[in-house]
Amino acid sequence: MSFPTFFDQVPTISLRDPLAEFLGAASDGIIEYTYTDIVKLAGHSCPTVAGAYLMTIKALQKLYGNALPERGAIKVEFSDSQLNGVTGVIANVVSFITGATTDNGFKGLKGQFDRRNLLVFNAPHEGAIKFQRIDTGASVTVSFNSAVVPASPELMPALFNSLTPSASPEQRQQFARQWQDRVKRIFENADHPELIVFL
Repeated sequence: MSFPTFFDQVPTISLRDPLAEFLGAASDGIIEYTYTDIVKLAGHSCPTVAGAYLMTIKALQKLYGNALPERGAIKVEFSDSQLNGVTGVIANVVSFITGATTDNGFKGLKGQFDRRNLLVFNAPHEGAIKFQRIDTGASVTVSFNSAVVPASPELMPALFNSLTPSASPEQRQQFARQWQDRVKRIFENADHPELIVFL
């Protein structure tokens, strides 16, 4: 299995998961997530998936500073419906990293480690996602502006050409390279002040 080489340059994020520690699934409960892990979850790499990953990393950095974020102890509220646009795709990424779920997550053990009802949609706040620490109540609200890294003018025509039955393997490979080039540029511009915006 091979992935674009730039995946390896994308920053990783580590969290401590008390449930993983309790059940012996991870030493000291520490779990590291990479962009490649996220791509495996989503089944693809695109600006939306990259934006979800970056929003989560940067929000947790704001909330925890140099400390390890605690997986399963973060409430996540989306201002949008889970069925609107790409919200569901973003929510899957955020849930994977934070452990937050709606009503379908782990129910806990003797009142501990419950992951349910930490993922909320249609929340009344500005911005795309609000991340909140359960222990302190501290929160940040964040949005992703993919327009900061625009697609090349050739990208959409290449997409539509690649979707036709007559498209050649070379055309499809060229489109795929152009598509991932934009994702790469998003990560290269991760610190642009207008890419990930805190409200």
